[in-house]
Amino acid sequence: MLEKSSSLLPVQRTVFVNELTNGLLDPAAVMLGPVADGGVIIANTAPGCWGPMITPEIRGGHEVTRPVAVEGAEIGDAIAIRIRSLVVTSAATASGNDTVMTGRFNGDPFCAAVCPGCGTEWPRTRLEGIGPTAVRCDKCGADATPFTFANGYTIAFDDERRVGLTVDRSEAEKMAKNAAKVMALPNASIQNPILTFAPADLVAIATRLRPFLGQLGTTPSKLMPDSHNAGDFGSFLLNAPHAYSLTEEELVAHKTDGHLDVNAVREGAVLICPVKVAGGGIYLGDMHAFQGDGEIAGHTADVAGTVTLEVHVIKGLTLDGPILFPAAEDLPYLARPLTTDEIHAIGTLAARYGIAKIEEDAPVTFIGTGVNLNDATDNGLRRAADVLGLSIPEVMNRATVAGAIEIGRHPGVVRVTLRAPLAALDAKGLGDFPRSLYRLQRPSSV
Repeated sequence: MLEKSSSLLPVQRTVFVNELTNGLLDPAAVMLGPVADGGVIIANTAPGCWGPMITPEIRGGHEVTRPVAVEGAEIGDAIAIRIRSLVVTSAATASGNDTVMTGRFNGDPFCAAVCPGCGTEWPRTRLEGIGPTAVRCDKCGADATPFTFANGYTIAFDDERRVGLTVDRSEAEKMAKNAAKVMALPNASIQNPILTFAPADLVAIATRLRPFLGQLGTTPSKLMPDSHNAGDFGSFLLNAPHAYSLTEEELVAHKTDGHLDVNAVREGAVLICPVKVAGGGIYLGDMHAFQGDGEIAGHTADVAGTVTLEVHVIKGLTLDGPILFPAAEDLPYLARPLTTDEIHAIGTLAARYGIAKIEEDAPVTFIGTGVNLNDATDNGLRRAADVLGLSIPEVMNRATVAGAIEIGRHPGVVRVTLRAPLAALDAKGLGDFPRSLYRLQRPSSV
């Protein structure tokens, strides 16, 4: 029996998602839902990056959730996604710098794996034992992983998922023998769990957990690998030798920059995403237990988890890429709303210098992506100028005086944060988000 289009199904207040993609975002695929405008998506996510990277059958570099349509979302609208909760379910994971295995892919190891033994594209694999040679082609038995570690670690978490500690090789190998259970892989996942490799180059290193989503966004309007739905990794698709090749014009027009790796995309934040296909198609995954700005190692601690999102359609807000309203504590120092004491002090300055009214403003972050960080910064500045109706030089000044440029992911995702005129945000239907998140005070009230 043919599956009905999601647009013909009854609208649901809550959509539960346990299905995963094979690493591809396909606008022609049937979506789950639709979820109601104002409704909730609850999802069980699989670890991203390393598990899919050592699973040649997965074609996109991650396993993300099957997209969900949102009631009333049409091309040219935007969808506001409130991240209500993130819960890490993995008890441990492994990560580190990668080394690409030559001869095991067609131009791109993330989305075009080839078995070095029999030449099968995207071969199915099985695990034989543990360690970096455990991934074997089902057809010929060859070692088939496209990646191994240059320097890696295994990290265990406490029961409350507050802190983590890297372990030695003997403990890593114990976890490797029961890797899928320790990592709490969802039933729908087909990835080889990265704990299988048992890396242990860093031992006794402690850190804190602060989980966030490396992938959260809307479906691009042309089929592409999920990890390449961004301006930096997407550049690998340009005139590529494999099936997912795109031109530069196609990439710019169709991507939605859902692969962010911005560590402020976490509980308490609001992400505003462009709608480029009917229904929007919200997908998520690649939860990380923690990450320093930039994800400079190329990867961080990929974990399974549960996520609760609340979605709202913003009609007529046409965006080129995502806008973020971070949790208040994640705002750069200069972008934070002024305190009561600061407002009083500024009122005194205003009176001294004859300023009749102080501008009402609010923090907002524009995500920029590009081949490198300079291009990504230019992209973020241009997006901010387009949405706010300001010139790029003015955005640059505002980001310097009352904001910051921060690295999301190296090589090419940045956060352009500034306190923007509240009137400009209101004109785009965005003003209520910072009002509720940051409890803004009116400068004119003092």
